[in-house]
Amino acid sequence: MKLSDFKALTFDCYGTLIDWETGLWNALQPLLTAGRLDIGREEALDIFGRLETEQELETPSLRYSTLLAVIHSRMAKSWGVHTHADLHDRFGDSIPDWPAFPDSVEALAYLKRHFKLVILSNVDRKSFATSNKKLGVTFDAVYTAEDVGSYKPDPRNFAYLIDHVEADLDIRKAEILHTAQSLHHDHVPAEKAGLARAWIDRRYGKQGSGATAKVAKPPTVDFHFKSLAELAEAHRKEKGA
Repeated sequence: MKLSDFKALTFDCYGTLIDWETGLWNALQPLLTAGRLDIGREEALDIFGRLETEQELETPSLRYSTLLAVIHSRMAKSWGVHTHADLHDRFGDSIPDWPAFPDSVEALAYLKRHFKLVILSNVDRKSFATSNKKLGVTFDAVYTAEDVGSYKPDPRNFAYLIDHVEADLDIRKAEILHTAQSLHHDHVPAEKAGLARAWIDRRYGKQGSGATAKVAKPPTVDFHFKSLAELAEAHRKEKGA
């Protein structure tokens, strides 16, 4: 199997293209300050990951920005911090402030010349549009949890992706390479859906699973890279560029 065997790269965005863990950590600072809490980044991200998974199951039709505000409220309660609702809303509205990974723009610009690029994201369309400005590329299709009515890892999201990529771009499932960081949100359900997968292992060398829920059994992947730049470079080598 080669990267050049595929016609479309379908991306998770947050954690893969956008550095959502840094974005989340920065957005949590007002709450930590208000509560005078001495909580480290990894501990905070681990709690977020657990609560996000629970909340997405409980309220699958809730827009992601609103869901973030609810999670923030739950985090405050779990830490015994009493604060105003506007602080929760500020956290929910923080997505436009989340930075892109340093290699995302250049790698996407290269990959755009060789593949159709598609987003499958758990955020809402308005929030994604703000992040898209940081990525410097026009995606050929964008599918969000808001469109599907459920959150990854729900299998409905991947069925929606496969059906719409074929209908909208005339690209079949066998020609799709799903490209993502999260084992929980993306690789486990993508494997079940029969998609080929490239793991962008942004947490390479770190302990734990960060802001994503842990998986009981890591799935096999077809490609493993520590960054999107590594994927782009591997494709260059295949093409002899």
